[in-house]
Amino acid sequence: MSLSGKTAFITGAGSGIGRAACQILSRDGANIIAADINVKNAQETLQLIEKPDKTNMAVSLNVSESTSVKTALKQVLETYNQPPSIIVNCAGITRDNFLLKLSEENFQEVMDVNLKGTFLVTQTFCNAIVEHKVTKGSVVNIASVVGKNGNIGQANYAASKAGVEVLTKTAAKELGREGIRVNAILPGFITTPMTELVPDKLKEMFANKIPLSRFGTPEEIAEVISFLASDKSSYITGASIDVNGGLIST
Repeated sequence: MSLSGKTAFITGAGSGIGRAACQILSRDGANIIAADINVKNAQETLQLIEKPDKTNMAVSLNVSESTSVKTALKQVLETYNQPPSIIVNCAGITRDNFLLKLSEENFQEVMDVNLKGTFLVTQTFCNAIVEHKVTKGSVVNIASVVGKNGNIGQANYAASKAGVEVLTKTAAKELGREGIRVNAILPGFITTPMTELVPDKLKEMFANKIPLSRFGTPEEIAEVISFLASDKSSYITGASIDVNGGLIST
């Protein structure tokens, strides 16, 4: 299998794209570290993928707090004696509202989780990868189609995901010399707990804009994550890969 012998640290692992990433990367041979602010959900994810030949673990993680990220790394090092070579930043939240009504608190909360969280996890774990001389590191960040085009009611979310994409490109330029590849996936509309909050009429309107005429599944994103995590993508870094059913604008 393409990820045999590798260990993957996946944030937001308790649901949605994060959970699917755990399942697909485990299927492809990786040990899984499922990290989520709700550790019970992360443990439930591991129950779906338990294999006797794999060393998996669940960790509690608030990506917006550096102390929590460092504690998670410490737990990982105690279990595996080295950092994971695969980092997948799936943790994300929405706090939707129109720009003129959006509170400063809700703007900052989304930025802290989606953008700052991606920065903290990438910085902390890539420092460990370099220090432990782990070879062929791969970081996969989940950005969004709305980070390119904006979206009504999502000024905070769109701005945070635009930041994730540019953070990815910058990290790729800096970390390439260390043998670490950094790429972003830009999902379109995916069926997750996050999109379940969208009214049905809006879902139908968005689906009509998608050439494939449907929302994507978390598994369809996870398959691309597995590709970017593996040596099959060994000459890809700094890329932003659209996985959106052909959606051009929101």
